[in-house]
Amino acid sequence: MSSATIAPAPRKTTTHPFNDALTMLGRNLKRMQRDPSQVIVVIALPVVFLLLFVYVFGNTLGTGIGVHGTDGYLSYVVPGILVIGVAAGAQGTSISVNSDMTEGIISRFRTMAIARGAVLTGHVVGAIIQTFLGMVGVMAISLLLGYRPAADAADWFAVVGILALIAFALSWLSVALGTFANSATVASNLPMPLVLLPCLGSGFVPAGSMPDGLRWFSEHQPFTPFIESVRSLLNGTPAGDDILVTAIWCVAIALLGYAWALAQYNRKSIR
Repeated sequence: MSSATIAPAPRKTTTHPFNDALTMLGRNLKRMQRDPSQVIVVIALPVVFLLLFVYVFGNTLGTGIGVHGTDGYLSYVVPGILVIGVAAGAQGTSISVNSDMTEGIISRFRTMAIARGAVLTGHVVGAIIQTFLGMVGVMAISLLLGYRPAADAADWFAVVGILALIAFALSWLSVALGTFANSATVASNLPMPLVLLPCLGSGFVPAGSMPDGLRWFSEHQPFTPFIESVRSLLNGTPAGDDILVTAIWCVAIALLGYAWALAQYNRKSIR
């Protein structure tokens, strides 16, 4: 009597989310090394705003808000410039994610034992590192132009933490925009309002100096507390509730971006 041959059960593959995310981070860092243009953009765009507003409009705007000379206005405007720099990184992140979504690499990743979401997490962490490289460049140029912050060591630590929180939130939002877009052109255009919102906040003039409708918008959009938190810490003035409001906005934006990005990723990557 012959016994039937029983085929061995297929081996179950396991995923390691942390190691997978590190692998995807390494992939994005290599991409950044081969194409440093996005880091250059994160530095160049804020510096253009800085030079334009300080040396072209600085005397007029500074007098209007009660500070005198380019040095006084430089101290006011640098925190807003730093936040613009954080927002400027969103476009590159969105394009990079969209490239993965539309060029077929995601389909290949799905055949591997890779944790769900590791690809997106790698993009987010890579975007934060890219943003901070840009912020170091922007701050160095600001110091060369004569900016002298009054922050102590604890204030600087808090500034880094707040900028990291903002970068984390905006990176998840830009990842979501990249997964949502159907082309690189759309992916490059969708994050552009993030760069403009600081201009409609307190980046260059106080919200209280604006007309009523615009003032209401400025006071209730997220970039005004972002900028005021960084400004208060760098200039050594009380921050009030701005840091708490910043944290609330960042958590809300990050959760929205994460949920939206993961839903789009799961839906589009199984087509």
